[in-house]
Amino acid sequence: MPDVRLASPRGRWLLFTTVLGSAMAMLDSTVVNVALPRIGRDLDTGLAALQWTVNAYLVTLAGLILLGGSLGDRYGRRRVFVLGVVWFALASLLCGLAPTPGVLIAARALQGVGGALLTPGSLALIQASFHPDDRGRAVGLWSGFGGIGAAVGPFLGGWLVAGPGWRWVFLLNVPLAALCVPVALRHVPESSGGPARGRFDVLGATLGALALALLTYALIEAPSGSPAVLPAAAAGLAVAVAFGYVERRRPDPMLPPDIFASRQFTAVNLVTLCVYAAFGGFFFLVALQLQVVVGYSPLAAGTALLPTTALMLLFSSRSGALADRTGPRLPLTVGPLLCAAALLLMPRVGEGADYATDVLPPLLVLGAGMVTLVAPLTATVLASVDTARAGLASGVNNAAARAAGLVAVAALPLVAGMGPETYRVPAAFDAAFDRAMLLCAGTLVLGAVLAFTLVRRPVPDCPHPECRTHGNVTAPPLEGGRREG
Repeated sequence: MPDVRLASPRGRWLLFTTVLGSAMAMLDSTVVNVALPRIGRDLDTGLAALQWTVNAYLVTLAGLILLGGSLGDRYGRRRVFVLGVVWFALASLLCGLAPTPGVLIAARALQGVGGALLTPGSLALIQASFHPDDRGRAVGLWSGFGGIGAAVGPFLGGWLVAGPGWRWVFLLNVPLAALCVPVALRHVPESSGGPARGRFDVLGATLGALALALLTYALIEAPSGSPAVLPAAAAGLAVAVAFGYVERRRPDPMLPPDIFASRQFTAVNLVTLCVYAAFGGFFFLVALQLQVVVGYSPLAAGTALLPTTALMLLFSSRSGALADRTGPRLPLTVGPLLCAAALLLMPRVGEGADYATDVLPPLLVLGAGMVTLVAPLTATVLASVDTARAGLASGVNNAAARAAGLVAVAALPLVAGMGPETYRVPAAFDAAFDRAMLLCAGTLVLGAVLAFTLVRRPVPDCPHPECRTHGNVTAPPLEGGRREG
């Protein structure tokens, strides 16, 4: 039985290590967007390279995050977590030293591999190590501190870009890892999921990541008219079909198809795809809009986004409690509609926009919408499958959210009419941004319709998420599988 107590020195070191490790990946998911205009200027590159700077990380993270959790269960959670931290730090160092856009993009893909190893491992260590009486509080503290990190991320990114430079957005991870690794090796107990069973689905993980990469390439390169776009799109679809075939035939698939036999699970993941596609597209473009069109500095742009994550951090647990009483359909319908209303207000954020009257109101409405839907979404995902598969269900939902954001960052500029150099021309970018916000709002309305039509109240004794305090805007909170103690 896990026996680490939260009040003990070992318990505090364990919590510190897991928070620090997961914060590295969470910070990178929020601070990089703020740095994009300066990266584009310093490396003299177009919009496509900026899209790849975000998406190269998401391709490998979304494609490998389920495999990363399985590796920890098989070979030792501490071992894989430490490997992920070291890998992430080395890839971050390469990002910070990148002399060209191509090197930066390749290094970001390597960062995603490290993120796939350490992100599920941080929570799994808490679940596997703390005494059952302390586990819920430990997860709550882990989630809360992670939310603080996500809220501070845009501000920190803006300060680094405006001060030492955008490269320090990545280089900062190196000293953090140098602190995290020795503490983990000294104070964190090793654990695993028991005797090895079956084979790892490396083929499935590879096919999934490759399909995402090919489809993303086709969407990003489409405005350039490259002759490789159609072959890449066709190959991406073919690989996606092959991924589905492999997952149905393998005895130990990374993504068991039978988990989608639950209509509720499928419905909530469809809602997830809609809302996190809109969020991914919005947070990618709004950081550019605030700097390119409104004229904010990187620090001001990062600070401007704080209200949304602060609202999530402060009120997400109360939203989860309310959803326990009302059932999930109401918050999963109202939440996306509130977010859609916020994005319909975003065209006011143009040249000469006033923060108090034009920028802040839609961000507050967006935060209220995200508060309303994120905790109920996670609870409903967990409630829609057997308790023994809660960790898998949460991982699938988290990967779906990241994949949706990936596709949105690739497709939204194309659909909104953004050319390779549009982000250098304030008037052209402003017009395309307004069109993109309408598209994101429509996607959120679709999510609300799906929730109202398909989502039902779970059974009364369904499990509820332990990550109730949440501030990450790029993906729903990741839950570990529950272990009876």
